Amino acid sequence: MSTRLNAAFTALLAAALFGATTPLAKALLGTLSPFLLAGLFYLGSGLGLATVILLRRLKGNAVGQTDTRHHPSFPLREVPWLAGAIAAGGVAGPALLMWGLQTTPAAAGSLLLNLEGVFTALIAWIVFRENVDTQVFLGMAAIVAGGAALSWQPGAAGLPAGTLLLIGACACWAIDNNLTRKVSTHDAMFIACVKGLVAGSVNVLLALRLGTAWPTATTVALAMLTGFAGYGVSLVLFVVALRNLGTARTGAYFSVAPLFGVTLSWLLWPELPPPLFWVAAALMTLGVWLHIRERHEHAHTHDPLDHTHRHRHDAHHQHEHDFAWDGEEPHTHAHHHAPITHAHPHFPDIHHRHSH
Repeated sequence: MSTRLNAAFTALLAAALFGATTPLAKALLGTLSPFLLAGLFYLGSGLGLATVILLRRLKGNAVGQTDTRHHPSFPLREVPWLAGAIAAGGVAGPALLMWGLQTTPAAAGSLLLNLEGVFTALIAWIVFRENVDTQVFLGMAAIVAGGAALSWQPGAAGLPAGTLLLIGACACWAIDNNLTRKVSTHDAMFIACVKGLVAGSVNVLLALRLGTAWPTATTVALAMLTGFAGYGVSLVLFVVALRNLGTARTGAYFSVAPLFGVTLSWLLWPELPPPLFWVAAALMTLGVWLHIRERHEHAHTHDPLDHTHRHRHDAHHQHEHDFAWDGEEPHTHAHHHAPITHAHPHFPDIHHRHSH
């Protein structure tokens, strides 16, 4: 149960950081163009995480951890997955979001981002054949219903252009999430850092190419700090959650991000929450509870597998070491999984991507 709660908390914290970014982006859009704001968010993410990685490596070198098992290289065969994720989620998604927010109220923009979790789950279930049971489906339905309750506006008809752009951004991020799942065994901080540096550079260059004026140093700093927390740290946590929960379940938890965004939006632009806010909060809480209490257990077989990720010597990691091990756990190194058949409660994490 502890592992399940830890994984859920990681995904919810990622959602809170990302959800808070939307109203902050709305506040900054008065002085920045959409492309430049997206670029600064991602550059802040990439540069901030690069600094953390550098400090981590310097600390490792200081204690003699200079070999590649502590900092394994990213395999070339998986570069296309990461490149696709960056193109969809790091370039197209943020640009569509920023354009959409120009004509969409901050609260409504936060609510529409609820669709990202829906699209993520649908792609995971239909394209990548990730397992879904009744309870998980009902949990997702409750979260979606909560988002619908929040965004419902009596008398509104049609979909404004800004809304369509935000829906497009959600679709891009859903593709990004599913592609990122394919590389989630690797260093989450490295993945988020590369995404931030590449996406940030592309968006900033596009903004400058379109004639956007460079803002003040204070505005740049605020945007980059927001991006570091809302895009960088959030993405690191999201990748870790993908590794432990699978794509659809992580996407479901991430779907509560609008609740955090709406709350912060009302703090920035004070107004009393309408009754539907509490209905939506209750539905989303119900959805999260259904996911947390999920128990999926059956006999299953693990095929032989070789990969690298941070792990403890649990039931799935009973292996020898070809280096002097000091007993530290968790630790990171390339390791082999021998075939094994057993039964226990599990999620579709990196060790349980089997068919049913």
